[in-house]
Amino acid sequence: MPDQSSAQLAPKVSERRVAFAVTQLMKKDHLSNHPIDDEMSQRAFDQFLKTLDPLKLYFYQSDVDEFAANRDKLDDMVNAGDVSFSRTVFDRFLKRVNERVAMVDRVLAADLDFEKKEMFITDADKVQYPKNEAEAYDRWRQRVKYDILSEKADDKTPEEAQEKIHRRYESFARRMSQTSGDELLEMFLTSMTSSFDPHTTYMSPSTLENFNISMRLQLDGIGAALLSEDGVVKVTKVIPGGAADKHGKLHPEDTIVTVGQGENGEMVDVVDMKLNDVVNLIRGKAGTVVRLGVKAKGTGETTIYNVTRAKIELKDSEARGEVIDHKTDDGRTLRVGWIDLPSFYMDMDAARRGLGDFKSTTRDVRKLLDDFNDQEVQAVVLDLRRNGGGSLTEAINLTGLFIDQGPVVQVKDSSGNIQAYDDTDRGMVWKGPLVVLTSKLSASASEILAGAIQDYKRGIIVGDQATHGKGTVQSLLDLGSQLFPVPNPPNYGALKITMQQFYRPNGESTQRRGVEADVVLPWITTHMDIGEGDLDYAIAWDKIPQAQYTLYNMVDPNLLKQLQTDVNDRIGQSEDFQKVNKNIERYVVQKNRKAVNLNEAEYLAERKELDKEKTEEDTFKEDTENTDEVVKKDFYFDEVIDVTSDYVKLLEQGRVAARQ
Repeated sequence: MPDQSSAQLAPKVSERRVAFAVTQLMKKDHLSNHPIDDEMSQRAFDQFLKTLDPLKLYFYQSDVDEFAANRDKLDDMVNAGDVSFSRTVFDRFLKRVNERVAMVDRVLAADLDFEKKEMFITDADKVQYPKNEAEAYDRWRQRVKYDILSEKADDKTPEEAQEKIHRRYESFARRMSQTSGDELLEMFLTSMTSSFDPHTTYMSPSTLENFNISMRLQLDGIGAALLSEDGVVKVTKVIPGGAADKHGKLHPEDTIVTVGQGENGEMVDVVDMKLNDVVNLIRGKAGTVVRLGVKAKGTGETTIYNVTRAKIELKDSEARGEVIDHKTDDGRTLRVGWIDLPSFYMDMDAARRGLGDFKSTTRDVRKLLDDFNDQEVQAVVLDLRRNGGGSLTEAINLTGLFIDQGPVVQVKDSSGNIQAYDDTDRGMVWKGPLVVLTSKLSASASEILAGAIQDYKRGIIVGDQATHGKGTVQSLLDLGSQLFPVPNPPNYGALKITMQQFYRPNGESTQRRGVEADVVLPWITTHMDIGEGDLDYAIAWDKIPQAQYTLYNMVDPNLLKQLQTDVNDRIGQSEDFQKVNKNIERYVVQKNRKAVNLNEAEYLAERKELDKEKTEEDTFKEDTENTDEVVKKDFYFDEVIDVTSDYVKLLEQGRVAARQ
């Protein structure tokens, strides 16, 4: 296994500048006002080790004990711009990774006993770092047995399983050896910043660029989604209308093995290369050519494709709508406008430059609502189930499409100052019944909108018991601009820092608690440990005074009670939802298990039982990845439409939002 290049991780003057800038900004601007002290040093120490070795499989206890001499000193070091500790630890990590790859090969060559009654502990909190090579070998013997059993359960032969496992860990070691200084700096400084709260992170220059792409929904490239699996880069999706789609030769499941620049550039082998590095080779200025060495699915022959890069619109993340005609029990047709909104996006750079028609969630949704009005829909469903948030400005402006005026969110800073952000654009684009569909994955900006709609009694929230619970506001501070206040400063990345906490119009924070649904539908995501409260060092919930706002008469307790009663009655008679509930019970049992059975017969029997029916977790993953449809027309969709239909019927004031 090749050693880490010393040039890659050699100290740079810029590292000291970045570390110093990050610490100064943290002390000055972070919401908590917590100093960078020994407590934060200890947290950062633990976070950094957890980032590198989360399952305690690589380091020895002696390594950790040696590193621990600096456990209370990282604050002083980082305050002085000294990040050398990260290189010391990472050098040792690479050494241990290479040792473990050799250990895996020894285990694979051994005669493993799959009839032995033993359990592999999967909860890192229940195990210690190995004290010596013998303990490490035993842990890896169990780990490899678990890997082999997993592959056998997926119908791999013993030979195929062994080859795949060998390849997996060898590839992991190669990718780790390619870690750049910027990436290591990002890991280390983020270990320190995330010790204040889980959303404060340092972004390296490349991470910052990816963040900007996600906000403007546009990049220059070929228009293909890629996945690295055991060192092999596979195409998972070809974006409609993109350069690869127009080229016509690249397809999902194809493997990219080499990449060349221009018509004659050297073809670079990208097998075992980090995915980010492969992506950077493929991306480039629109109009330029990239050459791809591709193995089509099921073939071993490599074909070279010349693809001309182009502007790629990331349509999968933008708002999309559909009008649905639903036949009600009494024979009427209810027209429902369904909007799928995966994120709150805004081209921040174009907005800062004053460009008139920059990419905006609110603009896109306004067009959909105007179209719904033209088509005379009677209710709107806003689907935020997979919306993890985004632009605060867009959340406020988008909420304003559904209310006349008033505060949408209140914000408190580190000094305790409270400011309300209002919808100042009078009038409503959509005045009729509104259903906001949420899950535990709905976070941040999604919760601002859902909380305001609920507080104003403007519509109903339907879905998981509660949303994610992210009630903090992050600002992006460009470090180049902070360090060099000149035009076109160097790119030193950015600090995404929690500077404020936001609150609903009623004064309650969404932090940790989220927004509780008015009408609850059973689903697996409610029971996943993916909420804000499951994250390390999440900021606490609190409350501020209620703002002044005027209610609508679109919701009342009796209406909600009737809706939930009707839902419970239908679910009680639904075979599909009964399967959901059984799968939830099975999932909860599995989640609470802290070990895996390594007896082959017992393991495969357990897997067979689990695989009898696709779990709702798999179904949800499938739904969120299948973006060809605006909404999947399944039994869950049917229930949401039934709730919407019932809601329309129960509204006392018909289809027009009126003030109380």
